[in-house]
Amino acid sequence: MNAQVLDGGVNLGRLDTQHSLASEELAAQRTATIGRTFALLLIAVLVAFVSPWPAPLFVYGLLLVFALLGWCAWYVAKSRWGKPWHQYAFVLADFALLTFTLLYPNPLVPFEFPPQFSLRFGVFIYFFVLLAGLAYVYQPRLVLWGGVAGALCWAIGVGVLLSLPDTVWERDVSAGFQDLFALMAEPTFIDVGVFAQDLSVLLIAAGLLALAVKRSRNIALRQAALARERENLGRYFPKKTAQMLAERSDPFSSPSEHNSAVLFADLVAFTSWSEKHTPAETIRLLREVHGLLADIVFRHNGTLDKFIGDGVMATFGTPEPSDADASNALEAMVEMAQAFERWKQAEASDQGQGLRLAVGAHYGPVVVGNIGTRERLEFAVLGDTVNVASRLESATREVGCDGLTSAALVAAAEAENHRDAPNYRAKFTHHGPLKLRGRSQEIDVYRL
Repeated sequence: MNAQVLDGGVNLGRLDTQHSLASEELAAQRTATIGRTFALLLIAVLVAFVSPWPAPLFVYGLLLVFALLGWCAWYVAKSRWGKPWHQYAFVLADFALLTFTLLYPNPLVPFEFPPQFSLRFGVFIYFFVLLAGLAYVYQPRLVLWGGVAGALCWAIGVGVLLSLPDTVWERDVSAGFQDLFALMAEPTFIDVGVFAQDLSVLLIAAGLLALAVKRSRNIALRQAALARERENLGRYFPKKTAQMLAERSDPFSSPSEHNSAVLFADLVAFTSWSEKHTPAETIRLLREVHGLLADIVFRHNGTLDKFIGDGVMATFGTPEPSDADASNALEAMVEMAQAFERWKQAEASDQGQGLRLAVGAHYGPVVVGNIGTRERLEFAVLGDTVNVASRLESATREVGCDGLTSAALVAAAEAENHRDAPNYRAKFTHHGPLKLRGRSQEIDVYRL
């Protein structure tokens, strides 16, 4: 079992995580746009009460443009042709429109006042509201750009006001309080110090908010990666084992040795069968058979070690042993044979006719741990027990049966005092000593 798969498929898992985060960002942007629309509606209602008619008409036009910009940004973000820079352009347009709204005098107001006087109402705080709305999309760069775009638009807007001929903005720091108060009482006076302070605070707030969004994004990515790792572990291990492995750091770094049951299952006559069928039919059949066998392995608390062409290798008792490993292996062996016959008889599996499932299982000591290099690790179950189980599966052709299990596995199952222990010998027929290929000593076996 490749460690890259255990870690979430590395690059594939990261791409899936990024895709999931992008979907969340789009959903969050839609939520923020809906909230923005409702806020604009509330402002429209408020303006109707606080502004004399027909001044609200000008404000309603600006509010409508704000709403359209929000929905357009969301629509472009979810479209296939949308580019990342489009969102930056919409943010710039938002702050430009906000600057215009706050600084440009409403032409429908029944009384006149100089445009510089609009700075006296503390309108700059709305920039922070618009900046906070960018935090929804989990993009720290976009938040930081919002601060830069806001500062740039505000600087341009105030710069235009400073360029007006009647603007008063210079002051003598040595002047007395009465002179300063008189200067500040001028409707066209602009306090440059306050202006610089506003820009500084906006940029600082944008930087701090971007850092907070970046941390939230990293936490979201880390949680998504952990969830994917746990999900991938669940494809190979029972749920309890997957939970245990997910909570440990590098669980296979130190090899361990203990007794476990090892099972091999393989399709007999698959090579000749595949010659008569298309690659698509071959893949479809392998997926059905692999899925059938994998479900049985998991149902009996086994670990799916690997797919080997048209077969599988499963272990019972790895990475940690239990008090029912041998019993689970024998039950899985019997169920595999029965389930495969039912599958062959089903109408949907007519193409499986002519195939036979061979199963071999053994019980004994194994070594569990990582093998390979630092760049590429593989979880492995090694030992003579694995070799014997593989040879037993191959020997089913010589014996002429669907399954062979060692007497050691049957004895271990009976020793576990499992609920079905008395029935094991009834499900198998004692075959006696059998000489396996590549082994000098015979092994006592039972046939299914």
